[in-house]
Amino acid sequence: MLIVYNAEAGIAAGIKDSIHKLLKPDTYPCSLCALTHGTVRMDPAWKRFLARVPMDVRVYHRPDFRERYPDLHIELPAVLAEEGRSAQLLIGADELRTLAGVDALTARIGARLQGR
Repeated sequence: MLIVYNAEAGIAAGIKDSIHKLLKPDTYPCSLCALTHGTVRMDPAWKRFLARVPMDVRVYHRPDFRERYPDLHIELPAVLAEEGRSAQLLIGADELRTLAGVDALTARIGARLQGR
């Protein structure tokens, strides 16, 4: 499974994102980050979920994902299932914006993985 955040990687980017989430949460561009991370750390429920997923989980930030999958043109953030050399969208950016919290996210991912 691929978890792709619509954010830059690194400590400086993380600090900038935390400030953005605090000051203007409605304009924060990564709904997946908002669901899975608080101001300074990963949500414990998300961390537990990722540890239980019965497949390899790879996490990408926007630049790394674009470099690894240059031909995959999707709006970020996203959750994908990797199949060989391709990836199938499980939850896209529009749907991520509608989820109310990490429990809704993990339930949706679980249901999509079972339906595959």
